[in-house]
Order: sequence, then structure tokens, then C-alpha cells
Amino acid sequence: MATPSATGTDGTSTDGTSPDAPASTAEGTPPLREALRSCLAVDRFVDEVAAAAPFATNAELLAEASRVASSLTPAEVDAALAHHPRIGERAAGDGQSQRFSRAEQQTAEASDAGLAEAIAAGNRAYEERFDRVFLIRAAGRSRAEILAELSRRLELDDTAEAATVASELHDITMLRLQSLYPA
Repeated sequence: MATPSATGTDGTSTDGTSPDAPASTAEGTPPLREALRSCLAVDRFVDEVAAAAPFATNAELLAEASRVASSLTPAEVDAALAHHPRIGERAAGDGQSQRFSRAEQQTAEASDAGLAEAIAAGNRAYEERFDRVFLIRAAGRSRAEILAELSRRLELDDTAEAATVASELHDITMLRLQSLYPA
């Protein structure tokens, strides 16, 4: 359960966050704004969800995050994509967001050179077609499933693909946030 942070005599929390931010739910869980940014690096998302704190439960936090993540503008989706590595490429850095990406892309067939090359070729075709990185919720999907979805989405029109990208980004955001704040 997310509960309000303890406050010091000056009105700030003892962990350095605002008194309205929920406390960490588990040892090592970052403060709320940092956790939100690691799940979705969009300023409005972080600001709106954090502004709704405190949350009585993690389920309330997740519901608010889902509401805001579902309302991203096309420009916000594009900005968020800048923080996602290509499928099959290792995320650079050691922040929480990069750790999420590495964990999400681990699959049993990661060493299959044929699949890796087919995905790399698909990434190039997708970027040429849509002028953005291919985004998919990789967690729970095999490389073969990812490749099939990449091929399918290459056939979509721009409007349908933009909606799919926004939906995938929402799903990725919520999976990440649920791992930090289980309902």
C-alpha cells in the first residue's frame, strides 16, 4: 500500500520528497516522481500523477497513472520513444528505465542469430516507414512473436500504427509501475 511519507518539522518528508508523495512500498523503491519517470519519461505524466498524491493504495496510484498514460498526445508519445531502445538492442546506462528495458527484452531465443537479424531488418524497415523506433511490450513475448507483430504492424496505416504505439507505451508503463507498486 502506498502511504504518505513521514514529515519533518519543516513540512518536508524525511526522505526528501514532498509530504504528499507516497512512501516507497518496498526497500529500494525510488521516490514517486523518480519511479514515475523511470516508467514513462513524459513530464506531464509525472506531474499529473504526482500531483494526485497521496494515494491510499497502490491500486489508486495505478488507476491514476493509467488514466494519464492513456491521454498522451502524439508529441508526448514521440518524446517517450526517445527513451526506448530498439528491440534487440541493449539499453545503455544503468538507470531504472534501462534496467526495465533489459529485463523486458530477455528471452530464450535472444541468441538466435537468424531471429536477431530479421528483427534488426524489421526495425530498419519500420523506422524508414514510420520515422520512429518500433515499440512493443516485449515482456512475455518471444522473439518470434515480436517479429510477427513487427511484420503485421508494417502493413498498418499511419493512424492505426500511432494508436498501436500509444497502446503499447501505456502497457509498458503500467507493467513497469506495477512492478514497483504492486496492487
